[in-house]
Amino acid sequence: MPGLFLDLYELTMAYSYFRQGMDQEATFAYFVRSPVPHRRFLLFAGLDTFLEALPQFRFAEEDLDYLQGLGLFHRSFLDYLASFRFSGEVWAMDEGEIAFPNEPLLTVTAPRIQAQLIETLLLNVLNYETLVASKAARILVAAGPEAVVVDFSPRRDHGVEAALRAARASFLAGFHGTSNVLAGKLYGIPVVGTMAHSYVLSFPDELSAFRTFVEDHPHPVLLIDTYDTIQGARNAVRAAKEAKETGKTVVGVRLDSGDLAVLSREVRRILDEAGLPEIRVFVSGDLDEYRILEFRRRGGVAWGYGVGTRLGVSWDVPALGGVYKLVEDEKGPRMKKSPGKLTLPGKCQVWREGFADLVTLDEEKGPGRPLLKKVFVRGERLVSKLELARRREEVRQSLFGLPPELADLSPCEVPDYPVRLSSKLQALVEVAK
Repeated sequence: MPGLFLDLYELTMAYSYFRQGMDQEATFAYFVRSPVPHRRFLLFAGLDTFLEALPQFRFAEEDLDYLQGLGLFHRSFLDYLASFRFSGEVWAMDEGEIAFPNEPLLTVTAPRIQAQLIETLLLNVLNYETLVASKAARILVAAGPEAVVVDFSPRRDHGVEAALRAARASFLAGFHGTSNVLAGKLYGIPVVGTMAHSYVLSFPDELSAFRTFVEDHPHPVLLIDTYDTIQGARNAVRAAKEAKETGKTVVGVRLDSGDLAVLSREVRRILDEAGLPEIRVFVSGDLDEYRILEFRRRGGVAWGYGVGTRLGVSWDVPALGGVYKLVEDEKGPRMKKSPGKLTLPGKCQVWREGFADLVTLDEEKGPGRPLLKKVFVRGERLVSKLELARRREEVRQSLFGLPPELADLSPCEVPDYPVRLSSKLQALVEVAK
């Protein structure tokens, strides 16, 4: 990870700290400001990505040459950067943990300059993956535990790196696969694909396209809405029956346009009446949790959903207000007092009992289990690389075990989060104000 992946102000502050000898130990906390509209919970994601990148955050010789060319920094500071290695410690919630705004999700304790320079890297990784994982979690809850949900987002995501992280974050949240083949290779995610309208248009007619695809593909899913969806379903029936005679099976049909609820019921009827109940109906087309809930409310019938644009860009909440703030240094607890942007002072821990969280000072004992665990110290991670498939199963269990007040997906501008402060921390906040 190039050390230049930071905002300039981190370097200008670090340079001043360096010149003034202000490199004592400091603690910064990562948390999400409240409220996050329409989000009654978050799903913390990106920790493994961050821990992989952190030891690689270094300044190469060409980076230092570039910085020297800016004319902002003395050579002695550039020499310091040449030997930069993060040596602090990181405490964090488990990746895939249900979390809420107004509580620390991760803390960093390190020499002040080190802690400051990793700010942009940390926020870039954690904010985006948590944003997409939280959106994916809501989509999964809307679809229900029996439905198959697949990431179809890479063509609309904001760049290649975003598409890879969206696939990873959505799989962590419980999705079943991705259309992104590179993400499949990198993260071990099952890859899923059907066909595009261009394939059907490349043949003299729809039926010949279906016949050819069935012949050439081991697990064919036929896209039936290029011309007329109902006729497409009848052509799929014909292709499937012909395939059966040769020992092949059509796995499913996909609907991507029109009134999906009405069409899915009619297509299901056509398939069943043809004696093909095993052929599954898969729907896609600008879906998200709201549209899936409406689809189901209107009696739509689907085995699975392909979710693209509205997942990868988190359509209704396109940015997460995650911040990284100084909370303690050699002088003691520190607190930002700006109106609407208050921070919690001091090193803190989060204790969970059920789905009620209590934020305490680090030395306090709370009810339930502590959520922040030491994961990185002195240049080494203390936790193994995340087993994504195993963790996904645990996350799914958590999501489908949410209490009704958290599983509620209806729009809500100012959610009420189950987070409170210990009396000792609350007193410290009041004094700091």
